[in-house]
Parts: sequence; structure tokens; C-alpha cells
Amino acid sequence: MKFKTTLLGLTILTLTGCTSKAQQTTNTVKIVGEMKSVMWKGQLYGNINLDTIGNKINLYGLGPVEYLAGEILIIDGKSYKSTVVTDTTMKVEETYNIKAPFFGYANVAKWTEQTLPDSILTIQQLEQYVDKISKSSPRPFMFKLSGTVEQATIHIVNLPKGSKVSSPDEAHKGQVNYNLKNEQSEIIGFFSTEHKAIFTHHDTYLHIHLITTDRQKMGHLDEVLFKKGTMKLYLPTE
Repeated sequence: MKFKTTLLGLTILTLTGCTSKAQQTTNTVKIVGEMKSVMWKGQLYGNINLDTIGNKINLYGLGPVEYLAGEILIIDGKSYKSTVVTDTTMKVEETYNIKAPFFGYANVAKWTEQTLPDSILTIQQLEQYVDKISKSSPRPFMFKLSGTVEQATIHIVNLPKGSKVSSPDEAHKGQVNYNLKNEQSEIIGFFSTEHKAIFTHHDTYLHIHLITTDRQKMGHLDEVLFKKGTMKLYLPTE
């Protein structure tokens, strides 16, 4: 049976009476904390320890490190943390020993693959396309992309220790941007029309992190130019 409950203003689907392994694994996105509480109220502390997520099979997730000290990406059950080393270098390590002030995650066992149309080259075009093709699908949802990015800009939050935050500008103090060119990459994204300021910025339906296939670079994706003919889009199989 399915019941809807509300937590922190979010509608969360709860399955009861499910005993099979297939039923236990759903595409439902779980969200802990809120972006606006971090950006406007300065609630920088960790609301979730990633190691406490019980089911890590087929797990995907994203968010910042507590106290805005880095970025997090979980892809196919493996968790990565990126932190700033210099303005041109970063450290990417595989670990679940991380806390996040807000975080979204889902267990996605099966994906439906399609080739991304050549006309979809930017984040804005991707947002419109994903919105269009998912009108009849359950929302919110996680999605992924794989292929070559001709150019991309990713950032890692790097708030100086002891900083107080009461606005988005203050929250991004110390942030470092990194430019990528012709990188084989995987991208994990969150899509929702209902989570602005909760898990997406106020002007987008997307929250996206990118990691290169060599696992040497990872961060929040701000700008991208996809290489035509190389990108595969994966949406959760209903």
C-alpha cells in the first residue's frame, strides 16, 4: 500500500507491506535538510551522516559537505568527496565518512537509456528537455548522463572555517571554480519543479554534480557544453 506523509514541507511516498527485494528498492528521492536553511539561516552543521544510509545498493545522491567544506556525489553506491587544494587543483576521495547539511538521494536499480539529442547542449536546454519528456513520470527524480563535455565549469564550496552565513553570497565565500575541457564525465542530477530553495536554487529545477570518469575531478555543475553525439541520458525506469 502507498501512503503520503509530509515532512519539512516535502511530500514523501512511503511503501508499507512490502517484503520483496524488488518492492523495497524504489526510485523515491529522499531529501534531508533544506538549502534555504543553510543559505539564509546559517545552519551549516551536518543533518545526515552518509554512513548511516542503510541501503547503499544502486545508491545515487548529491549535496555539500557540512560547513560548506566541499562537495559530495554518490554514484552507483560509491561515495565521493571533493575538497579544494588550490585554485587549480582539488582532492577527490572515496568515502562515506561525511556529513551534509542538506542532501538528496535515491536507490535506482534500473535506468532507461536514450541518446541526448544534438540540440541539447547546455544546462538550460537540458532542464527544458527533461521537464518536457518527464511530464507523466513521478517527480522528483534522479537522472544521470554520461559522455564527453567539450567545456564545463564546476565549483567546490570552500567556506573559511568559523564563517557565519546569512545569505547566499556569504555561503559561497571561498568557493573555487574549475574549468574542464574535453573530459569523459558522468553527471548525476536531481529534477523537481517543487523544490526551489529546498534542494535547487531559486531559478532552476535542477541540482547537478559532475565527476570525470577517471575520478580525479568532481563538483557542482554550473555551466556545460555537451559534445554532440556523445551524451547518453538515463531516467529511472518506472
